[in-house]
Amino acid sequence: MKAAYIEKFGGPEVLIVGDLPDPVAGPGQIVVETVAASINGADAKVCAGEYPGQPRFPLSLGRDFSGVVATLGDGVSDLRVGDAVFGVLETGRDGTYVEKLAIGAAIVARKPETLTHVEAAALALIGLTALCTIENALKLQKGETILIQGGAGGVASFAIQLAKHLGAHVITTASAANAPYLREIGADQVIDCNSTDFTKAASDCDAVFDTVGGDVAMRSFSVLKPGGRAAFIASGAQAPKPDRGDVTALRPAVPRTRAHLERIVELHRIGAVRVPPITEFSLAQAADALRVSASRHLKGKLVLKTR
Repeated sequence: MKAAYIEKFGGPEVLIVGDLPDPVAGPGQIVVETVAASINGADAKVCAGEYPGQPRFPLSLGRDFSGVVATLGDGVSDLRVGDAVFGVLETGRDGTYVEKLAIGAAIVARKPETLTHVEAAALALIGLTALCTIENALKLQKGETILIQGGAGGVASFAIQLAKHLGAHVITTASAANAPYLREIGADQVIDCNSTDFTKAASDCDAVFDTVGGDVAMRSFSVLKPGGRAAFIASGAQAPKPDRGDVTALRPAVPRTRAHLERIVELHRIGAVRVPPITEFSLAQAADALRVSASRHLKGKLVLKTR
């Protein structure tokens, strides 16, 4: 099968497009012929060797996908060959920049006809991450105020829509150029991250969701009211330690479950969330797409068409 993979760590230039062996479905698994795979911020970090552990090379990148079931492993009875499915690989595993992949059947969901494969791939991991952060970790409630850092990115834009759907007052940070889009999807206030200090434009927030990291993460604690909570997905495996004792810092767990994927589908069906703006690349253009992703200056999602 064709795949985009690395044989050593480095920048996007080390990504190779070539042939890898076809996967085989083990017990409880399916093999999916992928149609699309999305690109996430983690991919460039995996490529650069910034995650712990020693992966086995060659290593394909990517975590979420959409495609069609090609074969069933022993014990799989709730899916059929030919079913359109989408999902996210098991925690700690990469490898969706490929024409075929094997995955546990229990953690994929059926793709609805209302979403294309490209759209389903674009929503999978960002939706899973936003749901686990907003609903499971922060437990955001109706009437609360939340600051979502880096609003134009995939996870943050899904989180804005979800928070608004739950009845929260939503503040976000972004460049001025993205403000109209973010207001359109539900942001009540957009702070220009290039001209305004968000700590002076927001205060007394019940919750913060930081997708930016670095200095932005640490400064985010200052906008919380006493008893507030902040969740971080761009600061490594552990949440940064607050510089005050009356708030809570969280690093959300993002388990792979069919139930979460089905909730993404339902939120889209009822119009609570929309598909983000998507820029498509071919599998042969994977390195180019990774360069765009690594720059972190983009709106919406990048998606590889794998076939």
